[in-house]
Amino acid sequence: MLGALVYPPIPIFEVGPLSLSLHGLFAGLGFVAGAWLMVREVRARGFDVEKVMSVLTWALVASILGARLFTVPAHLGDPGYGFAEVVSVAGDYSILGGYAGGIIGGGLRMRRLGLSVPLHMDMAAGGLAIGGVVGRIGDLAIVEHLGSPTSFFLGYGLRPGYDVSPQHNVLERICSDPDLALCGPYHHTALYDMIGSAILLAAIFWLASRWRVRHYGQLFSVWVIWYGLQRFLIDFTRLGTARDGLTLPDGTTVATISDSVMGPFTGSQWGALSAAVAGLVLLYLFRKRTPVVSPDSDVAYGAALTAASIEGPGDGSAEPSTTTSSGSAE
Repeated sequence: MLGALVYPPIPIFEVGPLSLSLHGLFAGLGFVAGAWLMVREVRARGFDVEKVMSVLTWALVASILGARLFTVPAHLGDPGYGFAEVVSVAGDYSILGGYAGGIIGGGLRMRRLGLSVPLHMDMAAGGLAIGGVVGRIGDLAIVEHLGSPTSFFLGYGLRPGYDVSPQHNVLERICSDPDLALCGPYHHTALYDMIGSAILLAAIFWLASRWRVRHYGQLFSVWVIWYGLQRFLIDFTRLGTARDGLTLPDGTTVATISDSVMGPFTGSQWGALSAAVAGLVLLYLFRKRTPVVSPDSDVAYGAALTAASIEGPGDGSAEPSTTTSSGSAE
């Protein structure tokens, strides 16, 4: 082992009558950062900011609902799991469900307002990526989503007395012996996801400026494919422990991760893999059904002429409007 990340978690703390966790705080800040980045792009290209703010409001509510409700199918077979557990705000939350809910809710609002869904989802792609970067800061702070034991140098080392996320209370008990210097390390999956999202954010910006024959909706499709595959691969670092638990020195096996295992993968992996496949389908469909991104096409979709739109979207050069046979603005 080359080393491990060892730092004390920042647990839930009290602010007056409120209990505050950095997990929820940075999840909210991640949404704000993503919304800001999308609005910045919308304004630069001359689209309707007021309508997009309405879309973001719907997306915020839908993302909270999605984060909660998308975890329900994985628990339907659990003993005693019923309607009360489904509607409880104290249940599990999923970042994949939050993304799915926000995209569905925002997309529905776009349709109601007569906005092009592929075009506006493209302008949201960078925001979706930066939301993953900022949101994961809270997970790192409270030390959440640890995976299987590892010798990887980015693993997290747990010391006796550390108060990590409540989902890892079993690990705290395993590491309660004061004679132990370090427990683990364990895969720090939230850190891996944050690093992957930061690279994805850079890739989105690069593609927006360099992809010369890009059709509306394809930038968003790239985000879906990348993030889906990223989560699918990262969650292999949790699969073994989620399936088999950890064996204690006395021979007792305990579950340290609440992820459901469905066949060869976790529930999150199945969801992530489905998203990646859907992204590939969208990438193909948008190439057939939407125009190539250009200032002229932006105007056809309702953009006002601005300096940015005259220069071209992201690359400083105007391109002629090129459409497919069915490429009229919708």
